[in-house]
Amino acid sequence: MNASPRTLVVRLGRAGDVLLAGPALRAAAAGSPAVTLLCGPQGEAAGRLLPGVDDLIVYDAPWVSLSPPPLRREDVAALVERLAAGRFDRALIFTSFHQSPLPAALLLKMAGVPWTGADSEDYPGSLLQLRHRRAPHRHEAAAALELTEAAGFSLPPGDDGALRARPPPDPAHLPGAAPYVVLPPGAAVPARTWSPARSERAAAALAAAGHRVVVTGSPGEEALTRRVAGHHALDLGGRTTPPELAGGLARAKVVIAGNTGPAHLAAAVRTPIVSLFSPVVSADRWLPYRVPHLRLGRQDTACAGTRARLCPVAGHPCLDSITDDEVLSAVAALTVGGSRRDRAGRKAPA
Repeated sequence: MNASPRTLVVRLGRAGDVLLAGPALRAAAAGSPAVTLLCGPQGEAAGRLLPGVDDLIVYDAPWVSLSPPPLRREDVAALVERLAAGRFDRALIFTSFHQSPLPAALLLKMAGVPWTGADSEDYPGSLLQLRHRRAPHRHEAAAALELTEAAGFSLPPGDDGALRARPPPDPAHLPGAAPYVVLPPGAAVPARTWSPARSERAAAALAAAGHRVVVTGSPGEEALTRRVAGHHALDLGGRTTPPELAGGLARAKVVIAGNTGPAHLAAAVRTPIVSLFSPVVSADRWLPYRVPHLRLGRQDTACAGTRARLCPVAGHPCLDSITDDEVLSAVAALTVGGSRRDRAGRKAPA
């Protein structure tokens, strides 16, 4: 294997998954002349925001995607050919703790990649040259970095291992003058954020308390953001590119979000986060990473640990029970005099 290998990093999943792989990807980039990211279509925009990515390959993997297209032999063959053409010396497969890396490892084997490392609880046969065991209860970002370190890579000097994005553009023409609070009400997994009605009430309460509120959302979420913004907030639903959203989040005094891509993007631009955290997944693995944040939400509800996409409990009590006073207090605690707290403030556990 080359001393400075061409590296393929695989992180299939959505935007938040890709953003959490950022520190590990930077470590791989520090020891590689070029790094290519293989990601899903929902993670592509986030991948283009990550420092260290030289090229992207996009594949809608049927073992990861929530709604993949029909599996066709010719699509798989085309992916294998594209991977083979990359002549990668080494590959690292990052997965969430409950996912298997072996389907991706099989395709890499077919493409002739000689060395692949991944976290795997399943017996990998000859598919993995590094079968790494993830430490219990590790945050997703920390676990990915530890796999990369086990493969012989390390972060460059001065890199603190936090999430990071390429410098975003100044989006002042979109949200207008700071300071403001950003509220992204949408989520690919509805159980992980407020119901639309609760988001609507929160926006009104924040505005009544004197905060300037900016509501953001992806294309297709315009009806939701329009409802939540009402007459109280600026509605930017469907109106920001991913780099523009990163710039808008970077200038916000605080972001109020569930366990979603915008929350992890806010962490990547070092903006404090009021984390509306549903216990359907583990907080120690998915809280905002190494950025000032406060967690709200009942962690003892019946949905805990279910990984449910739709809330299985009537009334969505884990998040919709959060009061306006709790939200306003959390915003106040993360800001001083209407300005953002020092970025070296409260951090999530590694």
